[in-house]
Amino acid sequence: MTEDISESKWKDTKIDKFVSYPRLFPLWAAVFIDILGFYLIIPFLPSFIEIYNTTPSIIGIIIAVNAVFTLFFAPLWGRLSDSYGRKPMLLISQFGTLSAFLMLAFSNSLLLIFLSRVIDGIFGGNFPIAKAIISDVVPPKDRGVQMANIGVAHVLSSLIGPGLGGILFEFLGIIGPGMLASILSLTTIILTLILLEESWPEELRERGKKEQHTKVSILKDTNALYLLILWGFHTISFTLLMANISLFLSSILGLVAFEIGLILTISGIFRAITRFAFFKPVLRKIGEKNMILLGLSLFVAMFSIIALFNDAIIVMSLLIVISFAAASVRGNLLSVISQSVSRKIQGRINSYTTSLDSIAQIIGPIVGGAIFDLSIRGIIHQYWWSIVMAIIGAIALIMFYFKYKVSRNKD
Repeated sequence: MTEDISESKWKDTKIDKFVSYPRLFPLWAAVFIDILGFYLIIPFLPSFIEIYNTTPSIIGIIIAVNAVFTLFFAPLWGRLSDSYGRKPMLLISQFGTLSAFLMLAFSNSLLLIFLSRVIDGIFGGNFPIAKAIISDVVPPKDRGVQMANIGVAHVLSSLIGPGLGGILFEFLGIIGPGMLASILSLTTIILTLILLEESWPEELRERGKKEQHTKVSILKDTNALYLLILWGFHTISFTLLMANISLFLSSILGLVAFEIGLILTISGIFRAITRFAFFKPVLRKIGEKNMILLGLSLFVAMFSIIALFNDAIIVMSLLIVISFAAASVRGNLLSVISQSVSRKIQGRINSYTTSLDSIAQIIGPIVGGAIFDLSIRGIIHQYWWSIVMAIIGAIALIMFYFKYKVSRNKD
């Protein structure tokens, strides 16, 4: 039987105490290292424009192709983890990521770089499975904070990854960040193999299979479907920013790989301070739902103005605010979505959110790359980047406000 989000679950309960879950510590280490591998390669992607005599649009396609394959394969990994357990499927996915980073390290053409992104996309089960593990282990009242720890992993990775990746690329070429990402990926596999406990054991899997006939399809559940659509609009607007920020810094501000890495690292330091100093106190004070509303509002405001500025310091300051918005929205909204269905299909619902992330990662780099391509040629203004992000972000804000208002009226 599908568990809907009742009015009681939507009540804006204040968070009085934050509970830690030591069982998840190896998962956080694995997620952190996996994200760090991605941040290592961000600063030097714009350098391929000059190295291979290509365009921002082609770089956007190379970034997006990973998401195309993740879109199709993430639901498969989610279903497999529901049927065969989280840990074995996570390990297989991590081995695929390792092979992709190794191929990237030894790439000497755009084709090999393209293929490495394809392989990483095919084995892109890390995040739906990680989110399913959190849903298995953590009760609903604490789930928003624990889901937000994925955002913490992003913040910490952004402190180290861009600067380190830019330096390694500057002195060693692509093999430097590629090999470091491979070593970190291997470390992730070892941590998962030795330390991570299975959160969806065989007896629960068997019970889920027996109850299969009573299960309501996620796509027929109007509440879950509404929340998934909301997530889709939000994550498209967010990815339009994150997938293209290095292109903006490179093509509009004229920065090179090392400078891009340095800017992202400095902004990451302030983002970390903001995240750890303000997130939990604000969540405790205003509650999960108001936190999401605040974050979505900040997103729209920041998206509306970021492309107006050609000053790296101002852009960095806006990224700090955006980081707080991301911490406010993404983990809390994932928590709400996970509570909209029963425990036995957490892998599936989380694979849907990952698939929506993948759609966003297809749209974001391609649209952003095209905008900056046309901007460099003088055909359009760079502000179109802001316009597109702000409009899509506003749709997510309006949808959530409407949901929030309806739930309050029911109370």
